[in-house]
Amino acid sequence: MYDLIIIGGGPAGLSAAVYAARYKINSAIIAPVWGGFVNDAHLVENWLGEKSITGRELAQRFIGHVESLNIPMITANVRMIVKTKDGFEVFTPDQKYEAKKIILASGTERNKLEVRGEDKFLGKGVSYCTTCDGFFFRGKTVAVIGSGDSACTGATLLADLAKKVYLIYRSSKLKAEPIWIDKIKKAKNVECLPDKKLKEIVGQKIVEKIILADGETIKVDGVFIETGSTPLSFLIERLGLKADEKGYVITNVNQKTNINGVYAAGDITTNSSQFKQMIVAASEGAVAAYNAYIDLKS
Repeated sequence: MYDLIIIGGGPAGLSAAVYAARYKINSAIIAPVWGGFVNDAHLVENWLGEKSITGRELAQRFIGHVESLNIPMITANVRMIVKTKDGFEVFTPDQKYEAKKIILASGTERNKLEVRGEDKFLGKGVSYCTTCDGFFFRGKTVAVIGSGDSACTGATLLADLAKKVYLIYRSSKLKAEPIWIDKIKKAKNVECLPDKKLKEIVGQKIVEKIILADGETIKVDGVFIETGSTPLSFLIERLGLKADEKGYVITNVNQKTNINGVYAAGDITTNSSQFKQMIVAASEGAVAAYNAYIDLKS
């Protein structure tokens, strides 16, 4: 029986683990992968104290910090959380863990476009991660779908690798931070296509072209879908957590949910849904751990 189990290996979960260790809470952290979406960031230039660092390097620093505190780091998917008389049971495929309190920091999953050819060509030209797969498209022509930070950072990375990058988005303007928009404007091989919607991804064995809703056809070798993410709903629904219309967990200022003993932090919460940044997720993890500590003491 742990006093606290933290679910999620991104900035929120890892930050919660650091603070749980500082409060000497008997805790463990469970995640299928460590670092979360931070690993996918080409460059991080808004983390306090780091002028510019790759996402993968920053994630490794987060992980190393937690490892140094000797907190059990269990690499597994959480399949189910069940509320019991004394707390909670957390089930992975191979094990059951018990805890008095839970911090849910399970993050989000990539949004899909649900267009024809998207599933068919996944891994054959379609990708949701520019940093993971961008190097396979060196000297080729690619399309990036999306208008936010992830789309613009992805297009910036691909501009250094690909021959041509089409940045396609449904809105009339880019919605990323101004610094990323400036980099897009300076990239000579990035062409922005606003007010456009992807209709179909076409090819034989691999991606060969895309068709837009207005009928325009563009020859490309790859399609990177960077249209944001939504909360992982199955744990939220199984626990009976209250969520807003978009599926984000409703928390108060103490990161408490409607279920006694369950706290939520990071991208899955309503607090951070408007501003999905690592610094926000990390702060929510710290707040959640602190309030778990206070409640365990009372």
